[in-house]
Amino acid sequence: MKKINLLAASAAIILLSSCSTPKNIAYFQDLAQGEQMLPQKVYDIRVRPEDKLSIIVSTQDAALSSLLNLVQTQTRLNAGNVTGNAQYQNDSRVSYYTVDEQGNINFPVLGKLHIAGMRRDEVAEFIESRLIKEDLVKQPVVTVEFINTGVSVLGEVARPGRYEFNRDRMTIIDALTMAGDMKNTGRRDNVMVIRQLGDKKETYIIDMTDGRSLAMSPAYYLQQEDVIYVEPNDRAKRETTSAGNTPFQPSFWISVGSLAVTIATMVITLTR
Repeated sequence: MKKINLLAASAAIILLSSCSTPKNIAYFQDLAQGEQMLPQKVYDIRVRPEDKLSIIVSTQDAALSSLLNLVQTQTRLNAGNVTGNAQYQNDSRVSYYTVDEQGNINFPVLGKLHIAGMRRDEVAEFIESRLIKEDLVKQPVVTVEFINTGVSVLGEVARPGRYEFNRDRMTIIDALTMAGDMKNTGRRDNVMVIRQLGDKKETYIIDMTDGRSLAMSPAYYLQQEDVIYVEPNDRAKRETTSAGNTPFQPSFWISVGSLAVTIATMVITLTR
């Protein structure tokens, strides 16, 4: 009887542990009502090598504007032609600049410009000042946009993948929201952000349950090409089989049923 009771207790522990309630699901558990998250510093996206930028210069002189902008002409099929004959039209679009390894771009008329480390608005002001200084344009309007500013979100989130944001700043909360939020099986107290800094990779660990420490983290504001990894919690690790099954898949319950049959067979064998 002692052996039978031990086997029954073991089976109960295995089954109950798979149904245990996860902890640390709520975000910002330390914040009181009305308390604000105050980041130590606001980090805007700054230009880095290999970034792609759309830079448009507008002037009152159409010919001069054309000279100062990179224009790429493409041929596009007009799919709406009801006659059935192929009809083409020219589609002029401003193309982008790629920042080289030294942090420079080759700008029309002005030549090589060093823009690494600048914010988007600073690049616009720099080009405007150079155009005025060279006496090319009196009142230019320069618009700068990032083309390839994105981060990757991996692990226990609803929709892992790469997300482009193309704005001046983005927080880790924004990125997780774009990825559909963390699953209940994700560790909120151990979110990893991997960042490329020159030739090195820097790793930051963020506790999403602690709003104060989150706001103080250098990784609260993300940079282009950051990688966010949400680690599975102990429950998810425990419930995942060697085949990668989870309690939400029929194959897991088939495995549990097989275990129950095995235990029952052992009990019957011992009682004979």
